[in-house]
Amino acid sequence: MIIGIPKEIMHGENRVACTPETVGKFINDGFTVLVENHAGDGALYHDEDYAKAGATLVQDPEIIYQNAELILKVKEPLFNEDKQKHEVEMMHKGQYLITFIHPASPVNHEMVKKLTAQGVTAFTLDCIPRISRAQSMDALTSMSTCAGYKGILMAANHMTSFVPQMFTAVGKIEPAKVMVIGVGVAGLQALATAKRLGAVTYAADIRPMAAENAMSLGAKIIDTGVPAELAIGEGGYAKALPADVLAAEREALKETIQQMDIVFCSVLVPGELAPVIITEDTVKGMKRGSVIVDIAIDQGGNCDITPKGDIETKHGVTLIGVKNIPGELPTSSTWMFSNNMYNLVKYLVKNDTIELNMQDEVIAKSLVCHNGELLHAGAKKAMGII
Repeated sequence: MIIGIPKEIMHGENRVACTPETVGKFINDGFTVLVENHAGDGALYHDEDYAKAGATLVQDPEIIYQNAELILKVKEPLFNEDKQKHEVEMMHKGQYLITFIHPASPVNHEMVKKLTAQGVTAFTLDCIPRISRAQSMDALTSMSTCAGYKGILMAANHMTSFVPQMFTAVGKIEPAKVMVIGVGVAGLQALATAKRLGAVTYAADIRPMAAENAMSLGAKIIDTGVPAELAIGEGGYAKALPADVLAAEREALKETIQQMDIVFCSVLVPGELAPVIITEDTVKGMKRGSVIVDIAIDQGGNCDITPKGDIETKHGVTLIGVKNIPGELPTSSTWMFSNNMYNLVKYLVKNDTIELNMQDEVIAKSLVCHNGELLHAGAKKAMGII
């Protein structure tokens, strides 16, 4: 099987799907690997290292898309300005794609429809189930670790005051207050990082166990008012809440949010749009100079005015909607991602082909489209198809 690894074209994206180390593993396993020139430069993995590992370096990404049976990417297919073509247009019927697609997010609906019409079989990494046998393939967890750490550092960089308590010759400066909403892998890492920086930390999560984990890191827990029986979905993820319950949660968190210097948002429901926790009205009441980091932006965002893929100041609040925060930590995040990718490919490929056993939870939940049919339930729901 021929694997293709194109250079990522999203603005500011420095990650690459495979390191020379994992390319070497694929070569040893009998795969042929095509790597676009300079694909790994941003993560400090260079062409000569890929060549030594046995990869074939290719200048033109279109050649990779034409010849590869399996495309490995970090981010969803986008319009390639250099080629004046969308990456999906370069793909072909029967080709396999593994990447983060976020198919339920409205901004990706047209791209998902194109993938489906093109006859591509696509898997999305954001829907790998959180089960023990899939842990080594769970790129979402790996990238969440990176996003939690780097997201807090980015927020601190945009603040106009110190994070830790400071005692100076002219008096004491109080520490920053940091609130994490959604205390999964990213949220816990964000809390730990904020605490290391010297902030006073707060946390909110509708799942009792997640709130307990946050408390163990020294965070003050803010009650969401959501009954536990409505909160916990399959695999320990949060469930989508009824509209009235979600509205009540927003109101319960509003006062605390408006007291914070940094609010880190990471509330996700697998395969669906992220719930809106912070409304524009709440942002209007926040402290001037405060910062919101919305890492749920790939699935729509937890704040309804977060700029998609950008950083803007609205109502005196800095809103960070960067879509590839792990890409700001490219060497470490690429190393983690590439190992997840290697393990997933080895899991999927049997006898030099990908076997689509729909009874397999890993396949059934991560498969977006196959044979011209859109299969992803979350995407179909968001598009109004079901």
